[in-house]
Amino acid sequence: MAGLNVIFAGFGGQGILFTGKVVAYAGLIDGKEVSWLPSYGPEMRGGTANCSVCVSDEPIGSPLVTEPDVLVAMNIPSYDKFIDTVKPGGLVVVDSSLIDRKCERDDVRFAAVPATRLSNEEHLEGIANMILLGRMLKGVEFASLETVERAVGKCVPASKTHLLEHNMRAIRLGYSL
Repeated sequence: MAGLNVIFAGFGGQGILFTGKVVAYAGLIDGKEVSWLPSYGPEMRGGTANCSVCVSDEPIGSPLVTEPDVLVAMNIPSYDKFIDTVKPGGLVVVDSSLIDRKCERDDVRFAAVPATRLSNEEHLEGIANMILLGRMLKGVEFASLETVERAVGKCVPASKTHLLEHNMRAIRLGYSL
């Protein structure tokens, strides 16, 4: 893999920044160059949030992703804002529980995953983001499943280690779709 540029986008509180951090850590574990650039509104929880993540074999010139290879969107405003920026041939992964739009672009791969519904049905409330990460991993394989799970272990704070296995289950669920 020469390089992967990703935008994760949604509302604050959906785990957007955490998901990007997991991808960046997976890159670090694999010895890649990485950047993680968070962006969120002043309202934090409930406001808009997105992050740019770059994982590359080469030094990264800018952490800002303007033409992503992958877009992971968890709400309609984020989908609308970023869908036209995805490179032709790229991957778009959306939470279809929250985004009821069809992708009108025929030059990208589109994965509609009912992540919020699945997270509730599987008793994984609040971690739909990890289901989407698993589906993204299946679509672009930027790292191994084991590496991503190790990265989750690095990102989950000590006070929340009880959520570690739930995160792993969510990633595996998304990967299986």
